[in-house]
Amino acid sequence: MRKIRFGVVGCGHIGRRHIAVIEAESQAEMVAICDVDQQVLQKLSADYPQVISYTNYERMLAEAAIDIICICTPHGLHSIMSIQAAYAKKHILVEKPMALTCLESERMIQAAEENGVSLYVVKQNRYNAPILLTKRTLDEGRLGRVFMVQCNVMWNRHDAYYEQSPWRGKKHLEGGALQTQVSHFLDLLVWWFGNIQEAKTIIDTLNHDIEIEDCGVSALRFESGTIGSLLWTTCVYNVNYEGSITIIGEKGTIKIGGKYLNKIEFWDVMSYPMPEDIDFDDAPNQYGTYQGSSSNHDKLIHSLAEQIIDSRKGVVEGDEGLKTIQAIEKIYGQAEAK
Repeated sequence: MRKIRFGVVGCGHIGRRHIAVIEAESQAEMVAICDVDQQVLQKLSADYPQVISYTNYERMLAEAAIDIICICTPHGLHSIMSIQAAYAKKHILVEKPMALTCLESERMIQAAEENGVSLYVVKQNRYNAPILLTKRTLDEGRLGRVFMVQCNVMWNRHDAYYEQSPWRGKKHLEGGALQTQVSHFLDLLVWWFGNIQEAKTIIDTLNHDIEIEDCGVSALRFESGTIGSLLWTTCVYNVNYEGSITIIGEKGTIKIGGKYLNKIEFWDVMSYPMPEDIDFDDAPNQYGTYQGSSSNHDKLIHSLAEQIIDSRKGVVEGDEGLKTIQAIEKIYGQAEAK
């Protein structure tokens, strides 16, 4: 069986994660990489000598024999680079956030449809063991009516984090903390409880010299009727403290916690004790000076390769990814800031 041939554009921390898991996937082949930094390419070429490297994205799309391109560049480039890939007849896997705006996201979806290619969005937290268990519990109706949900993203990002890359903290390239630190959490909330209908939000920048917020709180109402709260910050002292979702239902309460939604911290569901045969060992992505969310890119790449081979559904596609951007726009659109 022919392997799915991958290319990666943007070889920073997350791009290198993509390259590593693609290289390890038996149904995938790492073919080409692209980055504007020649030194980065030289190091990667030493590690992956069989992979062709490019500094020009358009040339890569024109020359490299790839089936799908992973877009791991700064957020503000996701839309245009995805559209370019679509017109080059390549499938697309774009890192979160899908784009900075709904309009950009819709143009990406349209370009993929017009060119007969698939557009996928990275949502690796959907593969976390606690997330899959909670999704199954909700789908089976074991919690009854869900009254409330609380989501906390209490993370640390030192000044050095924003200084590492010139796009971080810049509104036109990063968007905001919702796009970078919170989009995976919002994806899960919308996946479980429907689109956000109402949001009342306060944001501020209290601890960093950046253009975007580093603190925010929002009261939410979802289309299912569930009401919720969202608190996010990059101001936690020293190290990440918590990334959690607490669900309060008619027939049970669940808290998914740890630092990266990798633990069940509380489970009390009527007539449904927590299964004992589940491996909750979801480790975070390691980026040297800081940690990201759970590193389930390997599961995502495996599912994606099988999906393309078998022409089936499963991995988050453009229309589903758009829902997170809609949620972000709703929250920011109702924001009060100093």
